[in-house]
Amino acid sequence: MTRIRRPRRAYVETYGCQMNISDGELMEGILAGSGYEIVAAPEDADVVLVNTCAIREHAEQRVLGRVGQLGALKRQRPDMLLGVTGCMAQRLGESLLRRSGHVDLVMGPDGYRGLPAALDRLGAAATSKTPQVPVVPRRRSPGLAILDLSLGENYEGLEPRRKEGASAWVTVQRGCDHRCTFCIVPYVRGPEKNREAHEILDEVRTLADGGVSEVTLLGQTVNSYRWDEWRFPKLVREVARVDGIRRVRFTSPHPNDVDEELVEVMATEPAVCEQLHLPLQSGSNRVLRRMLRRYSVETFIEKVDLVRSSVPDVALSTDIIVGFPGETDEDFHATLEVMRAVRFDDAFTYRYSPREGTPATRLPDADRVPDPVASARLDALIGVHRAIQTEIAESEVGRVEEVLVEKEARSPGDMLGRTRRNKVVAFPGSKELTGRYSVVRLEGTTGATFTGTLVEEPAAVEVS
Repeated sequence: MTRIRRPRRAYVETYGCQMNISDGELMEGILAGSGYEIVAAPEDADVVLVNTCAIREHAEQRVLGRVGQLGALKRQRPDMLLGVTGCMAQRLGESLLRRSGHVDLVMGPDGYRGLPAALDRLGAAATSKTPQVPVVPRRRSPGLAILDLSLGENYEGLEPRRKEGASAWVTVQRGCDHRCTFCIVPYVRGPEKNREAHEILDEVRTLADGGVSEVTLLGQTVNSYRWDEWRFPKLVREVARVDGIRRVRFTSPHPNDVDEELVEVMATEPAVCEQLHLPLQSGSNRVLRRMLRRYSVETFIEKVDLVRSSVPDVALSTDIIVGFPGETDEDFHATLEVMRAVRFDDAFTYRYSPREGTPATRLPDADRVPDPVASARLDALIGVHRAIQTEIAESEVGRVEEVLVEKEARSPGDMLGRTRRNKVVAFPGSKELTGRYSVVRLEGTTGATFTGTLVEEPAAVEVS
């Protein structure tokens, strides 16, 4: 009797930013297209891939701990292949194979197109022609590192495996041409590479035809996008005009490339959301120069004023780093003053984390901010931000907002959704609302999130 072999099973576990999430979807799509069954748990997989971030040391330590846990699973199941992909894989390279005897594959962000072939080389044969593949031989792989960065790899022609729902990430740009002294991204993702505009629009149209109504355009400095005669404002405008697209967001823009043309698109295209993430990093001009951010506090605030003059209801978020080498008390207090002046709706705050290979690690040891001082500054920054965020949120209680319902909340009987301004709202509702637009009145707030009540459930807005 002939035994029918099932497809190989793969599991992808992603850490880090939206770009990593998008890359995880890309890897799943590549594997599914090569005959793999994508499963929801590593215990059920023949191939386990840990998709990693390298921005901060804490993120790397967390991933290394997780790889150690999966190594214990691999010892129980020697046939399982374990890979580490993404930015941390690119940064640490072959040393991951040496330091962890259970890792079979190390692959950087430009290697995913060759993922099935790499697994085939390691013994997990999988091809797009033959979904039923032989079982992996019972032997220890010698390990494989694929770390080349490619100027031409934008993964055109490959389809990500996106989760069901009304929202989708659309990568328009990979890599970065900026050389901020604290940032590892240009060294692990390579220089800026922009996708063809028509390919992006085709992808958005396909998503809209499949029921997606909200897209977020992704890039490391997304608003520096250029392709042929296309600049980023034109791309946003054309995406916003695709039939079926109701909301357009983009992240993360660089302050230098926020201009009147982009703001005009934000103000005049109904689908573009009233939300902007604008990384400040520091409120001190001296620190900004050392970071090589290429703008001053004054020009940053001019950008904020430009946006708010045309989009008065815009919700602004930002990134802030404290404890950068050489940061003085005066520098830090300047950052607090900018936070108070701009009044961001949300802020992602970090203590500086040195990344080997970045220029900031070559600054004099005398410039290092002691850990207790950096930690105290972070606590103070978080306190100022939360007070401002709570004041803003409390002023918005009573507003009636359109919410795209995403999922069930932790509290029984409640659903979670986001407003156009990217505010999270929990409100009583049934899970049948998932993927629909509903109208909700904001009734209360914790500062970071809102509670609300359903005002209206439009009958004709189901999108997934």
